[in-house]
This record gives sequence, structure tokens and C-alpha cells, in this order.
Amino acid sequence: MSLKALALNGTLKFSDSSEASSTGKLLELIAGEFKKHGVETEVIRLADHNIKPGVTSDEGEGDAWPDIRRKVLEADILLVGTPIWLGQPGSVCKRALERMDAFLEETDDQGRMVSYGKVAAVAVVGNEDGAHHVSAEVFQALNDVGFTIPANAVAYWVGEAMGSTNFVDLKRTPEAVQTMISMLARNTAHLAKLLQQSQYPEEEG
Repeated sequence: MSLKALALNGTLKFSDSSEASSTGKLLELIAGEFKKHGVETEVIRLADHNIKPGVTSDEGEGDAWPDIRRKVLEADILLVGTPIWLGQPGSVCKRALERMDAFLEETDDQGRMVSYGKVAAVAVVGNEDGAHHVSAEVFQALNDVGFTIPANAVAYWVGEAMGSTNFVDLKRTPEAVQTMISMLARNTAHLAKLLQQSQYPEEEG
């Protein structure tokens, strides 16, 4: 069975920015690795969309989240990419996670959270330490709202503290990063296939 992944690019840069996105580069590499496992990936750059603040699935006129939410729920895999800012996940990423808080009270016809059976992974880039902290925050949020986390489902790169080199500037992907990308894609695709074949049990009445 084919699998679909949706990658949410949490860069703070708009797509028409003259500055390339390191988060986008890492997601592109993961999408390429996903393809080896039969997973097609769509990438949405969140900063390009008017995602209103709030914790519901629809915050009214002009809110871009309902369409993005539909794609999240149509996908088998959710890949969340974020830069590190001030030691935290970026604000754009946080807003998307906050909007998924609505999943806590939204269920399918068998009483399961609408996100059950979907697998999530995380990609993090930055020029300071903090990738473990950021991925821990994002993983906890995703798990809270019903996503399943595979083993080694994070790929990250952090540059030298106070340095000026970004991931997008690298001519070659470091071997350690490529190893993480390969594990992320392999394990995430594997778990998504298993859950596609056998969903979580329904809520007992």
C-alpha cells in the first residue's frame, strides 16, 4: 500500500524570501529518503498561510488551518520541521501544534481521536545546541494529540555556537545527519504501514 506524508515546514521565512530555508532543505532530504520506502511527501510552508491563533479546528473567516488540518488527517505520516529560536521550537511550529489541540475532543465513529493511527516524526535545525529539547517538546505535543512516535523519529543538525554557517549552506550532508534521516524514514514508513493494516482498538463504551 502506498503511503502519504505531509511535512509542515515551520521556518519563519516566507517562500518568496531571498534567503533559503535550512528547515526546508532538511525536509527535502527526508522526503527523498521517504520516496525509497514508497512514501510520497507534500510540503506546506506554514508561514505562507494565515493560520489564526487559537485551539479549535476552525477560527473563522480567513483561517487557513481547516484546509491544512484536512491534509494532516488525510496523510499517514506527519513530519514537523522547525528551526530552533531562543532554544525553543519556532513560533510558526508552535501555532500549528496549538491548533491540533482540538484533536483532543474530536473522535472518529469508533470513539478514537481523529489522529489515531497516524505516525509523526520531527526535523530540527539551528545554530545553537537545543535539538533534543526542541524535539522533546514537539514529540510530547504530537503524542498528546494522538500521533504515534516511531523509534529514532528525529533528524537534526546544529551548527557551531555563535557560528554563521547554516545547514542550507553545507555542500554535503554530514554522515551523522544522513544516518538520522535514513532511520527516520525507514522506521516511520514501517510503523505507518503496520498501523494502516491494523488500527488502534475502538473506544470501549
